[in-house]
Amino acid sequence: MKIFQCQACGQPLHFEHARCESCGRRAGYDPQAGTITALTEMEGAWAGFGAPERRYRFCANAAFDACNWLVPAESPETFCVACRHNRTVPDLSVPWNLTRWRQIEIAKRRLFYSLLRMRLPLGLRPDDPEGLAFDFLVDPAEAQVWGPAVLTGHHHGLITLNIAEADDVERERRRTQFGEPYRTLLGHFRHEVGHYYWNVLVRHDASLAVFRAIFGDERDDYGDALARHYAEGPPEGWQEHFVSAYATSHPWEDFAETWAHYLHIVDTLETASSFGLRVRPQALDLAATMDFDPHHAPDLGRLIEAWLPLTFAMNSLNRSMGQADLYPFRLTPTVIGKLSFVHERIHAGGDARGSTAATLKAVIAGLRLPVAAPHPG
Repeated sequence: MKIFQCQACGQPLHFEHARCESCGRRAGYDPQAGTITALTEMEGAWAGFGAPERRYRFCANAAFDACNWLVPAESPETFCVACRHNRTVPDLSVPWNLTRWRQIEIAKRRLFYSLLRMRLPLGLRPDDPEGLAFDFLVDPAEAQVWGPAVLTGHHHGLITLNIAEADDVERERRRTQFGEPYRTLLGHFRHEVGHYYWNVLVRHDASLAVFRAIFGDERDDYGDALARHYAEGPPEGWQEHFVSAYATSHPWEDFAETWAHYLHIVDTLETASSFGLRVRPQALDLAATMDFDPHHAPDLGRLIEAWLPLTFAMNSLNRSMGQADLYPFRLTPTVIGKLSFVHERIHAGGDARGSTAATLKAVIAGLRLPVAAPHPG
């Protein structure tokens, strides 16, 4: 995530800001320009500060204080490029639903920030029966009505999210219940959208054979694989080959978990780069300078060389505050090989036949990259 500031007064702005806290001027995110712009009201619309030729409207969800994204004033669209993928939202007349939905929308917009920066395809449901769409649902038990529990998941482009995940206490309960070291709304979005992009970028692509060589055969029965995972847990020694225990359950889940971690890496590295961070501990041969755009890095090695020292520093800082590791995961050569496949699929465009062979070769060779940054004792 980049650093933003108010063009009118120079005050730093967070991605979620809809108004400058210093000068009080309205502000909104322009997804085409990739920046938050200060606004001036002009002739029934909003004009970019210092750029009156650029006219906007706010996304319709701004009426619920749930979106700060802008729509071009001449556009026929009511919703912004992120919110028009919503298919179902909860009953917003219920205050608690509204509170949770706002938190969900913050995480979703951060997801779309990355997808747009990477120029990934975003199919809409009216145009494509398997286009990307979201159902944000209340669990029937919570609403005191009869019905099956709402499970967060993906099905042919439709991502369903139980809005209880927006409640910190409930999410922590589930994180503990499932033995997960990390569970966030943004993490859910990044994982589930990985399933969507497997369908878009791998399912009918020449890279499918390479996927099977790296991740396994996705034709193995998915229901049986999940049942076995929940009954038996991950296999012994799984940490050498998978980024998480859940990734061991099925090749689809392995890809989705790897995809999510790739987005974690890219977005965090951009934030570090925006702040001009450097990692150069005196006592360790572990240095990195975040001075590049990770969304368009030519190869995965550049990302990993910066990521490993950065996560060692972040985890050390967290431990100094008495907190758990911010990034409690280990990237082995095999996992880095899987990340390389994801990197290649994102950047390959329409034809991956040449680069997929290189990807498989890199995986077999173990990429010859460092296994992981050491953890502070």
